Amino acid sequence: MLNKNNVYAVVGATKNKQKYGYKVLKNLKKSGYKMIPINLNEKEILSLKTYGNILDVDRKIDMVIFVVPSIVTEKILQDVKKLKINKVWMQPGSENDKAIQYCKNNNIQCIHNACVIVKDINNKNL
Repeated sequence: MLNKNNVYAVVGATKNKQKYGYKVLKNLKKSGYKMIPINLNEKEILSLKTYGNILDVDRKIDMVIFVVPSIVTEKILQDVKKLKINKVWMQPGSENDKAIQYCKNNNIQCIHNACVIVKDINNKNL
């Protein structure tokens, strides 16, 4: 599902090297993917311009990767729908039944119960 021609927004990106929001962003950026960090409190992460909200991003987003609590995922999915983004990846802990059902009801492809870092490392052709 990952394609190096696509643009990925990481909701929950952070400068904290201990958190998965940092690890996901760093791993995918290092692997050559086009990344957009989303974080309310940062201006730049890993030399990438950081946005406070996906609605503020000034280019097309192909997929949103969630690395936030599931309650935050639920709220941001409404913005995903507004932007007509039809693919999301919910990192473990970012998903819940309500968020998954929202995706199904709104024709948003949803990957969950899988770690994007592990998928990228084990299958470079995703």
